[in-house]
Amino acid sequence: MIALVAVSVLLGGLVVLLTFLFQKTRAESKPEPSDLKANGQTVPEKQPGKKQKLQKLRKEKPQQHTFAHPLLASALKAHSGNVTCIDFSSNGKYLASCSDDRTVRIWSTKDFLDRDHRCLRANVELDHATHVRFSPDCRAFIVWLGNGETIRVFKMSKKEDGFNFSPASEDFPKKHKAPIINIGIAETGKFIMTASSDTTILIWDLKGEVLATINTNQMNNAYAAVSPCGRFVASCGFTPDVKVWEVCFGKSGEFREVCRAFELKGHSAGMCGFAFSNDSRRMATASKDGTWKLWDTDVEYKKQQDPYLLFTGRWSGNEPCRIALSPDGRIVAISSISDITVFNANTGEVEEEFHSVHGEIITDLTFDTCNRFLVSTGDRAIRLFHNTAGYRAAIADMKDMLKKATNKGMKERLQQQINDAQKALNAVTKKRN
Repeated sequence: MIALVAVSVLLGGLVVLLTFLFQKTRAESKPEPSDLKANGQTVPEKQPGKKQKLQKLRKEKPQQHTFAHPLLASALKAHSGNVTCIDFSSNGKYLASCSDDRTVRIWSTKDFLDRDHRCLRANVELDHATHVRFSPDCRAFIVWLGNGETIRVFKMSKKEDGFNFSPASEDFPKKHKAPIINIGIAETGKFIMTASSDTTILIWDLKGEVLATINTNQMNNAYAAVSPCGRFVASCGFTPDVKVWEVCFGKSGEFREVCRAFELKGHSAGMCGFAFSNDSRRMATASKDGTWKLWDTDVEYKKQQDPYLLFTGRWSGNEPCRIALSPDGRIVAISSISDITVFNANTGEVEEEFHSVHGEIITDLTFDTCNRFLVSTGDRAIRLFHNTAGYRAAIADMKDMLKKATNKGMKERLQQQINDAQKALNAVTKKRN
């Protein structure tokens, strides 16, 4: 009897085990949803449609930084990537901007106060531009290629609705060994400058031949630029001074030499940057020592005459920073990360402050050639501010000149200029209030 019970238990266990193994094998052999068949054909899993993909891309696309201020005149938005550099044409009609979206945009300045802002697009094939500069005749512009690490020239030919942009057949040869910090074209049209973050500045002719190499001996270059008059190249860096060279040409236009002109000395720490006035007779400098200085550079340096220090002001902020000097030399603007502070260059007083102007670090800061706007960029937008500080400073200076004027004609001209400046200021102030 016991033996019979044991056999029954053993058989029952075998049945349970076989049932378990059968069900497990069946489950493992069950086709996945993507392998299911209809009419003998494999039916794939349902894939997301175009609408779903677009919605996903829109969600992942970074939001544009929002900024509002009563003095904000306009915001130019056409780039899909961060704008790295801007430049006004010498005739004041156009603004060029370049971005990591592989385009250069040419904007019409007469549209700045309109609701719609027209721009033309030049594509930078197989690369992107980090810097852009107009030629003096406004018939071409040059860019620095971020990947190619050299200069490309674009010619601008007029057509009915704007320009055609055609790149030169060949880029400049690659010469720099360190990242570029700035490029420039002399207003005389005689040379191009490129400066890298080591201690190298190259002077090129317009065909891509290197005319001279400058070793700044500053351990590193923080900034470099060509003066608006086209005679000088200046640089600053680790040392507490700004060095200025003259690029000399002969009477027939042939290159002669690069010679040291003068230095701006007086800061106690390394330099952040500098800027020229429109006539190159004034320069403004900003240092890590927390001061900015305004200089009279209209000197006879060949007779060993040094620039005159006109004013020292203080700025509080953090690096990276940029400095801009208004065309008439009356206003200094300094950016600190994404903030901007505007100073009166003669008194050092803070005229305006703009906070969180861009969603990224400010990459460029400048005044337009007509002294109407202060322009900045750092994300995908270019922001233009009314230069109310410039109007106030100009009115104050002209009133002082009016008091000292003895000639009737001069008095009338000054009074008319005061009235015009006051009218422009009142128009902006009315909108602000």
